[in-house]
Amino acid sequence: MTLDELPRRGCAVVTSLEATGAERRRLMDLGVLPGVEVRSETRSPLRDPTAYRVRGTLIALRRSQARGIHIVLQDER
Repeated sequence: MTLDELPRRGCAVVTSLEATGAERRRLMDLGVLPGVEVRSETRSPLRDPTAYRVRGTLIALRRSQARGIHIVLQDER
């Protein structure tokens, strides 16, 4: 499952990142790392971007970015 599939108010744990280069570095700088809990907070009216809470900080990611972040739902761990 990827982050873009996480339902609103859903909670999951990051398992891996597909991004490479500068995009991977940006995600890591934002705290999106394997083992980190991510919660979907809100979506824009057209569902892109979506706001996620990561380590207490609210970040916005476009669907294309979220599609490269693999997760497991919190209850499935």
